[in-house]
Amino acid sequence: MTLASIPASIPITLTQCAKTFRGTRVLEPVDLRIEAGETLVLLGPSGCGKTTTLRMIAGLETPDAGGRIAFGNDDVTALPIEKRQVGMVFQSYALFPNLTVRGNIGYGLKIKRVPAENARRRIDELLAMMRLTDHADKPIDQLSGGQRQRVALARALAVEPRVLLLDEPLTALDARLRDALRSEMNTLLRDLGITTVYVTHDQAEAMQLGDRIVVMSAGRIEQIGTPRDIYYRPANRAVAQFVGTINRVAGERRGGMLTTIGGAVPLPSAHRDLSAQSDSTHEIFFRPEDAFLAEPDHAQLRGCIESSAFLGERTRLTISGAAPDALFVDVAGRVELARGTPVGISIGHDALIALS
Repeated sequence: MTLASIPASIPITLTQCAKTFRGTRVLEPVDLRIEAGETLVLLGPSGCGKTTTLRMIAGLETPDAGGRIAFGNDDVTALPIEKRQVGMVFQSYALFPNLTVRGNIGYGLKIKRVPAENARRRIDELLAMMRLTDHADKPIDQLSGGQRQRVALARALAVEPRVLLLDEPLTALDARLRDALRSEMNTLLRDLGITTVYVTHDQAEAMQLGDRIVVMSAGRIEQIGTPRDIYYRPANRAVAQFVGTINRVAGERRGGMLTTIGGAVPLPSAHRDLSAQSDSTHEIFFRPEDAFLAEPDHAQLRGCIESSAFLGERTRLTISGAAPDALFVDVAGRVELARGTPVGISIGHDALIALS
């Protein structure tokens, strides 16, 4: 199977797709369009509805009455998984231990009764694509975790699916291997150009793999956007607190400034008009990497080092006394500051985030 033999990409549309199990609504009505050739990541904590959404797209679950799923112009709501032309990779990989690598990759082709010569050619191309040619005749239990993951992906692609669905396929791997395979998968998905839906609770996976990310919480979509939108322009606290680390500065609005216990920070321009009306409590947010240390006398906020965590390429400082909540500030990994050291914090004005 050459890249050119992958079927033309199609969009996926979910319209008012909700799901109720035993009288409990686990997914609120979802309206979602996935563009042709796009990699869309469903991101959120356990129980948020992301896997239920994926299973409905696959045909493993049926939406509640009134919900509709379309692949291009085809209504597939009532079609079972075997008739939807989807390729699916599960968290457990679900490989057959009694079959070789070649046998696993070709299993779907055998079920579809693809002629032997065509099947052999397609399997060989996938083995080469996944760098598994030297392992073709090995049993599955002789492969590493990363190799098994590539076998599962090759098996999903062998049947030339219209849609590729991946349910936390890297979760079972150790951190170093997960990072390496994430990069490989990012390149592969871009090369294939197949419409892909990827489920994960891992923010780094979502950021690296997704053209767009759907952040979900408690059965609802909280925000849909590019990785940069989700990170730098979160729609609400649920998104901001799940994606990365975020700092909160609470205080009073006074003359275009937010005054707090450790100093004052200029309010984003969109909130200055509100500050002119009356003094009131308010809060703004920022990411740890968007603040920098400054001399206390010339900084927006002043506090003391409460603790520091060396993380290799960076050190994360916890600073108390600058705001009602402790603040996190990332500095270069070689920076060392003792507990109790007075420090100043300044924040880039365009890095301040106002959240509902």
